[in-house]
Amino acid sequence: MKPHPLALALAALLALAACREDTAALPQPSPLTVEAVGHYCQMDLLEHPGPKGQVHLAGMPAPLFFSQVRDAIAYQRMPEQSHLITIVYVTDMAAADGWDPGVGQWIEASKAIYVVGSHREGGMGAPEFVPFSDRAAALAFAAEWGGELRALSEIRDDEVLTPVAVLPEGDTGEGDDADFTDRLRKLSENLGG
Repeated sequence: MKPHPLALALAALLALAACREDTAALPQPSPLTVEAVGHYCQMDLLEHPGPKGQVHLAGMPAPLFFSQVRDAIAYQRMPEQSHLITIVYVTDMAAADGWDPGVGQWIEASKAIYVVGSHREGGMGAPEFVPFSDRAAALAFAAEWGGELRALSEIRDDEVLTPVAVLPEGDTGEGDDADFTDRLRKLSENLGG
């Protein structure tokens, strides 16, 4: 027995209405204010350059803010979260004026195009995933700063969840090994001689 065409139309209408309710229920991005602090670092976000992230949790009145997009994506992928994530927003660098994006340019993280592996560091001095709403803007950024374009789903977990050593500006970390080797050599000479 075939379903009645009116029943099919009614079912489609109900499904569309349910879809609209889900979309309407999603929180809108929150503007950055002087009270906004990074979830991990507890530092004022407006004092840090580069793109930011915000994660909205079910039942929570305000989002968790992140000083770097990489940190927001890492939070999203960690299995031990206590609340359901309703939506993640990241700074839309296509709408930003330079590397200091300001307070109100946001895009859903799942809809952004990311430049991964560029020479630009995020607000906490670590490698950053730079989000764009516009592919041409992302390509222009990659041409200037390096990196490749990827969708959020193409960013691997190991690129997000692996710790990154952040050295002070100008420190390459090479001196530590050379200094250790030199001290070890001198100690060996003193013991042998």
